[in-house]
Amino acid sequence: MIGTIVNTCTIVAGTLIGVALHKGTKDKYKNVLYDALGLACFAIGLNAVVTNLPKSQYPVLFIAAMALGSIVGVSLDIDGRFHRLVDRKSKGSSGPRLADGLATATLVYCIGPLSMLGPVISALEGDHTFLFTNATLDLVTATIFGSTYGIGMLLAAPVLFLWQGLFYGVALISSTAVSDALMAELLIVGGLMITGSGLSLLRIKDCHVLNMLPALLVPPLWFLIKWLIGL
Repeated sequence: MIGTIVNTCTIVAGTLIGVALHKGTKDKYKNVLYDALGLACFAIGLNAVVTNLPKSQYPVLFIAAMALGSIVGVSLDIDGRFHRLVDRKSKGSSGPRLADGLATATLVYCIGPLSMLGPVISALEGDHTFLFTNATLDLVTATIFGSTYGIGMLLAAPVLFLWQGLFYGVALISSTAVSDALMAELLIVGGLMITGSGLSLLRIKDCHVLNMLPALLVPPLWFLIKWLIGL
């Protein structure tokens, strides 16, 4: 777990550095950073989709996942509950923006080859290279998020720890549970969600990405059903 611990610490450090910069940053620079984050998220998300779609064994699975996951998310009002919670905690008008930042940061930190494959390789081979590389990238990203949204972005750190810890634990239990095929499907769905976050940050379309989070459960459930029925 050393790689995940380091990765989590770099997010905390980057956020604190960003908060220090945030205090002396004029609004025009914050707005530029806001737009830059949107463009970066849009590009990262599209890259994940384009890279992994040719690897998909079930080209329509991501469509079903997005549809079913979104329906479940809307019925549970995940996005609305999250925004209202952050709004209360932040005690001000910055709440909704902080919620958007946390949602986007969590996706950017967690959905990616380094963040998802890294814990698996760390568990199976003891090689932390992927996670250390991811930690370096997240340090820079967290600094930008911290300077844009403030101290509340620290909340993304424990989410990353739990996310990578989940992959690490599953890999320890079963080396075949997290297959390349499943990883590709997760990266496609996650990439679409990051792209949606980019559109929201750019104020082009509020996709309410948090309502789509249950979509990430559909590919693992599909592969579990396949395994149970022996396909």
